[in-house]
Amino acid sequence: MPKLADNRKRLGLALGGAVLAVTAVTGTAHASVADHGAPHEAAQHTSQQQARSLTYGLDLSHYEALYDWSSSSAQFGIIKATEGTDFVDSSFARHWRELGNKGIVRGAYHFGHPANDPIADANHFLTTVNAQPAKPGDLLVLDLETTDGKSVAEVNAWAKAWLSYVEQQTGVKPLFYSGWNFANTYGHGLSQYPLWVAHYSRAKGAVTPPADWKTWTIHQYTDTPVDQNVSALTPDQLRALGRRSA
Repeated sequence: MPKLADNRKRLGLALGGAVLAVTAVTGTAHASVADHGAPHEAAQHTSQQQARSLTYGLDLSHYEALYDWSSSSAQFGIIKATEGTDFVDSSFARHWRELGNKGIVRGAYHFGHPANDPIADANHFLTTVNAQPAKPGDLLVLDLETTDGKSVAEVNAWAKAWLSYVEQQTGVKPLFYSGWNFANTYGHGLSQYPLWVAHYSRAKGAVTPPADWKTWTIHQYTDTPVDQNVSALTPDQLRALGRRSA
């Protein structure tokens, strides 16, 4: 679910935590370079945390349109569905179908643009996802990592409006995805939504939650060769965060 708009998914946001305004509508979930290596974040783990089992998963978009899910070791997959108010990822339908065939936990994410009306963004996402076959446990995700030139208060209010609306329409609390620094700046007051955080300078699972979150749900720990993640939850626990019925 955390990336820049279509200048290429590997491009980072400006160093030092500054946010690059995005104007294109082809972004993918990919947090900034600064988020991946925030030096001020402590990542102390107890021996119990280090020993716990982590669930492995991937997030993909049209950049990996032909990825072979059938041979993948991933236990969950989250894929890009939409961006803004009119962009639909060209590989969404295929990835969704393949994940359904494999039977692992699956999710869909929306790359949000605070310059747009949050309800229009949310409706575009829901219309696209609802057009595909659903299964109990399907996850819904907001990927937010650009300000579009808006203030901290405006971005925060936008995120709250999008997340609240999707929850009202589906009965499911969406996950919130962003880079660590971005979430720490713009994510206050969103701790009721499960956190998917990108931080590439931390070993998988060795990340502390930003802002108001007390725990993290998914940690995106690298984008090499594709975006790789671990969850602190089991597959069944992840499914419990998703849709209640098809």
